[in-house]
Amino acid sequence: MKKAFNLGLFLGLLSVTSFALQSCNEGGNKKTGSVPIGTVDSTKAIDEIDTDTVVKQIKKDSIEVKDKKSILHHEVDTAKLLTDSVSPRYIYLTFDDGPLNGSQFIDSIATAKNIKINVFLIGKHDRMSKGLHKYYERYMNNPLVDCYNHSFNHANNKFTYFYSNAESAYEDFDKNEKDLNLKHKIVRLPGRNIWYFADRKRIDMQSGSSTADLLYQNGYRSMGWDCEWKKGKPSGMPVESVSFIYRQINNRLRNGTSFSKNNVVLLMHDDMFQTRKAQKMLSDLIDSLKLHPNYEFAHMRDYPKQK
Repeated sequence: MKKAFNLGLFLGLLSVTSFALQSCNEGGNKKTGSVPIGTVDSTKAIDEIDTDTVVKQIKKDSIEVKDKKSILHHEVDTAKLLTDSVSPRYIYLTFDDGPLNGSQFIDSIATAKNIKINVFLIGKHDRMSKGLHKYYERYMNNPLVDCYNHSFNHANNKFTYFYSNAESAYEDFDKNEKDLNLKHKIVRLPGRNIWYFADRKRIDMQSGSSTADLLYQNGYRSMGWDCEWKKGKPSGMPVESVSFIYRQINNRLRNGTSFSKNNVVLLMHDDMFQTRKAQKMLSDLIDSLKLHPNYEFAHMRDYPKQK
């Protein structure tokens, strides 16, 4: 008990002092720069000490969920969904901006739950420290994790300027693919919710359209999202409750309002899951979704999947 308490206190203190990195949101934190001194050692210490503990606790939580047969009062929702005529339906858990502190726990949770996840990586972050590079390697070596392209510099959080020159923006994605040895020509544009593949296109802001066009012409598929689990400021914690995100996914599938029917993409960010509380929230969401017999977790390379 004492060990668990000390570990939780350590993680809490670390999350408060964690370095400021980019956000995918247009109005997000604009600060950039190098990792503060000491971050690498602290990050490495968490990875060595706590990921095994996280996996063990997640497995324990999963057993408890199975015993209860439900989680977070979703019994009614699940009962209704059992009558759905469409089977299966596909859920894509996507995490942006890695590698970051938090990536190691996402990797551990995916392994413990044995589910497919998708990460959109930034090459600049990989170069910031040996610890972050280690998290990148964990992602790349995990068969449950698909690694995709989120640009090398994340537009330096100057999105309008970045997209004003489509050719230089394209070169940034190309550099990221080569530096990170990415195998799939799938991208997510920083600060933009843009879809463009198989002659289907949807843009949220016109300034990213030309870059999406150039990526498409060179064989890339641009992937947006249907739902977002927002990151709080300045806490970095998930804003909405697990129940809220579950219902949002559920409603998109039931109402057919996702970009592709029977497929729903959830956006999250790696650094949301640095604390034990946030990790438990992600674990609970996955358990809630796994209770539904028609839901399957999928990789974005297979998007959109059909029954």
